[in-house]
Amino acid sequence: MTATTVRPPEPIEPATLALAREATARATRHLLDRQDEQGWWKGDLETNVTMDAEDLLLRQFLGIQDPATLEAAARYLRSEQREDGTWATFHGGPPELSATIEAYVGLRLAGDRPDAPHMAAASAWVRDHGGIAKSRVFTRIWLALFGWWKWEDLPELPPEIIYFPKWLPLNIYDFGCWARQTIVPLTVVSAKRPVRPAPFPLDELHTDPRRPNPPSAPAPLASWDGAFQRLDRALHAYHKVAVRPLRRAALRSCARWIVERQENDGCWGGIQPPAVYSLIALHLLGYDLDHPVMRAGLDSLDRFAVWREDGSRMIEACQSPVWDTCLATIALVDAGLAPDHPALIKAADWMLDEQVTRPGDWSVRRPGLPSGGWAFEFDNDNYPDTDDTAEVILALRRVSHPDPERVEAAVRLGTRWTLGMQSSDGAWGAFDVDNTSRLPNRLPFCDFGEVIDPPSADVTAHVVEMLAHEGRAQDPAARRGVAWLLAEQEADGSWFGRWGTNYVYGTGSVVPALVAAGVPGSHPAIRRAVRWLEQVQNEDGGWGEDQRSYPDREWAGRGASTASQTAWALLALLAAGERESKAVERGVTWLAETQGDDGSWDEPYFTGTGFPWDFSINYHLYRQVFPVTALGRYVNGEPAVARPRRS
Repeated sequence: MTATTVRPPEPIEPATLALAREATARATRHLLDRQDEQGWWKGDLETNVTMDAEDLLLRQFLGIQDPATLEAAARYLRSEQREDGTWATFHGGPPELSATIEAYVGLRLAGDRPDAPHMAAASAWVRDHGGIAKSRVFTRIWLALFGWWKWEDLPELPPEIIYFPKWLPLNIYDFGCWARQTIVPLTVVSAKRPVRPAPFPLDELHTDPRRPNPPSAPAPLASWDGAFQRLDRALHAYHKVAVRPLRRAALRSCARWIVERQENDGCWGGIQPPAVYSLIALHLLGYDLDHPVMRAGLDSLDRFAVWREDGSRMIEACQSPVWDTCLATIALVDAGLAPDHPALIKAADWMLDEQVTRPGDWSVRRPGLPSGGWAFEFDNDNYPDTDDTAEVILALRRVSHPDPERVEAAVRLGTRWTLGMQSSDGAWGAFDVDNTSRLPNRLPFCDFGEVIDPPSADVTAHVVEMLAHEGRAQDPAARRGVAWLLAEQEADGSWFGRWGTNYVYGTGSVVPALVAAGVPGSHPAIRRAVRWLEQVQNEDGGWGEDQRSYPDREWAGRGASTASQTAWALLALLAAGERESKAVERGVTWLAETQGDDGSWDEPYFTGTGFPWDFSINYHLYRQVFPVTALGRYVNGEPAVARPRRS
């Protein structure tokens, strides 16, 4: 008899790993299909209806309203109204007074009658919650433009602030860049106090139409609020006696400051709110609608419009192509796409072309630092940020580019700029250095959202992770960043998430960074983070966190499971060495089983953050790029990132 060789059976792949491979392959194909021919990715950036209502109010103020735009915007506003007649600022969130008022006014502009059932429900809710008088300052500014509120009853902010030296508190560079770009044009509006004829009254939005502007309650004299109330009264008095030559000079200086910061695409800072207020301010200063600055600005606003299949029109507050592209590149390589794949080369080329090589407002605090960062948007050379820069560098290092010297030069420049943007406490803010004064938040004018840019755990983590992959984990700058992160850990083991919701995002950012920087998975801080993530995992195996965790710590780690937040938790657990844990298995299974047939995930929940609690974002590509990254690392292990060449 002839002996036969019996081959041992092929090992059976674990079921979870097989699921993950299939899901990763489907998601990779879907993500590749979404790439633009120029090399970038961009998902819709969904915020709330105030963007749409204020766009209509701007058009009404400038006299450029057109029926098609009005109806499309109204269709979107109606689609976002809830059964109780209100509007929220994020999916599933509570009713919000200012958003409801602005959406209601937008629909009135579109012709919806106040006695229509959906309008009557909205106005009744507004009255029950204090009426226009209880809305935020920015809402009442918009209403004052049409005489629906008195300018005298709004906080005053004089244009002379443009002359405050950098060392003086409340100079414009004490504000975060997004607030700075909004406040400078609003000082012009505040000084001019324009009123256009109102197309209709809004008596139905006042609790007592006979007293539409009730006086606000005084704050205690021995408090910050009381002090700033007295300052505001003094500024109102100054408005009546302002030295006219100084006031005119200040207005001209504000106009020059605004025009100098208009981007090549006509926008300001790549975000909609400063563009809107800048257009109003310049128009009040004599720029007619045919002026090149105005025409470019108005054209840029049209690019924020997302037209939907149902004929509705949604306004994006911002656009995120650089952020989306670097995250998509990281995801695809981590998922196993060849580093020299044509799609990745095209993406790398596009990112390299987007590097900012001229100084912007950040150089006020760092005048000798050479440029080299990346911004978030298509055109925003004035405001690159450290978060995008760190992630772009991590993305570029994953690509086998045919011109490595070009990549090397760009990364070297970006790394040097990022190191130069480190704050004095060892951490990093997004746009500026040491932008930490608390006084701007105290101004009565600033009652909506964060107006400063202090260092945050998520941004610092991304920078530390980038420095570690650049071979700089032992540099003093990186070590200070690590020490800051360890000190910032919450008592329960999580980290606060400034730019993503919230503790899940912060923890998902910090743990991979600490491990990359050499902190072992056995370190007590890492173990505390792992325990916290295991404790807040949902019964279905996913993770989620509601926006309410910003004002209420009881919501930390609590919310419906989402693809992006589940991926963030998995990224932390995988970095901590928990690949074989039950928590990871359940999380990976949840991602695989909730994936759509086309390879995407559905995610109506808002998991991005503009201002904690006050301004929430649903990045439509988050539901894709982060699950691909997490699944890819589960299947393939940690990514192979090219190290810098040493001369």
